[in-house]
Amino acid sequence: MGQIILKSQNSSETIEKVLKQVNSKKYMLVCDNSFEFMYFKNFTDKAGIPFVKFDGFTSNPLYEDICKGVDLFNSEACDTILAIGGGSTLDVAKCIKLFAKMNGKELYLQQDYSDSGIPLIAIPTTAGTGSESTRYAVIYYKGQKQSVTHESIIPQYAILDSAVLKTLPLYQKKCTVLDALCQGIESWWSVNSTPDSRKISETAVKLIAENIKGYIYENSEAAAEKIMNASNLAGQAINITQTTAAHAMSYKLTSMYKIPHGHAVAICLPEVWLHMLNNKDKCADSRGYEYLSDILEEISAALFKTDAFGAVTEFKKMLDKMGIEYPVSANRKDDIETLVNSVNIIRLSNNPVAPDREDIRQMYERILRS
Repeated sequence: MGQIILKSQNSSETIEKVLKQVNSKKYMLVCDNSFEFMYFKNFTDKAGIPFVKFDGFTSNPLYEDICKGVDLFNSEACDTILAIGGGSTLDVAKCIKLFAKMNGKELYLQQDYSDSGIPLIAIPTTAGTGSESTRYAVIYYKGQKQSVTHESIIPQYAILDSAVLKTLPLYQKKCTVLDALCQGIESWWSVNSTPDSRKISETAVKLIAENIKGYIYENSEAAAEKIMNASNLAGQAINITQTTAAHAMSYKLTSMYKIPHGHAVAICLPEVWLHMLNNKDKCADSRGYEYLSDILEEISAALFKTDAFGAVTEFKKMLDKMGIEYPVSANRKDDIETLVNSVNIIRLSNNPVAPDREDIRQMYERILRS
């Protein structure tokens, strides 16, 4: 059974219907502290289905947090998980679903993954990660990022309600929409792209390009609805292709300089794009550089109605207008070395022009300010 995506202007009624559809007798509500201020709370307070709330996790969820959630899910005899929140909240819910029926006396990350059969319903409260439609989750174990991947953690139901975007802080709206945009672009040019994934990516990128102004600067409800849809589509696209070098380069920037993920990815992407344009001879896509060149031109036209080199310039201008600043380092040389060593080589293999260590160093040198 494929995922069911519901677009709702009244999530309260939709949630109740879905919970009854999965025959839930008691569910776990996974949410963060902001849930208390959301209108979803009216539903959970008034509905007749018992639940237990779990919000004991950080913005970069720890393995230990997940274990606490698993223990609570089992001790309270829950049968369903309802996740309402941003990317980290959805990651936590996915891992609780995956680990809940596993051997609690052994490290979950080292066991074989299988479908626990627990229904998972996801409601994103930001338009950015598209996590409600992906098989990926990110948690941290002993300070190291762990990518958890399994088809069964794609939520059975995803409920898209753009009304929740209206009250997001402006900077958060910018960072999350940039994450969705970068995911759409990276999926479009990925070596793993397929005809289906490219159609999804193209739709996502065009929707964001057409509605980002209304969403960011005008707080338009119509634009927010389209951005929410675009974010979900970008998630669907990377679920097929995975992300590429811009994402791989972003993670350490986020942890070292305490900048949100979408901010970090967005300042990496134009450098990766320029690297591909300047290194045709290093094309790693089996379809050849002519194919890649056409893709880059298609992306450029969809975003800015310009050519590929012009699109890199326009992307940077867009970031400047949005106030997306580059990180400043007092120990630039050492920091660049740390950043270069942090990059996941596997993610680089998804990039159509795979950079080597020196290429990565040069890109970080352009990103990092002194």
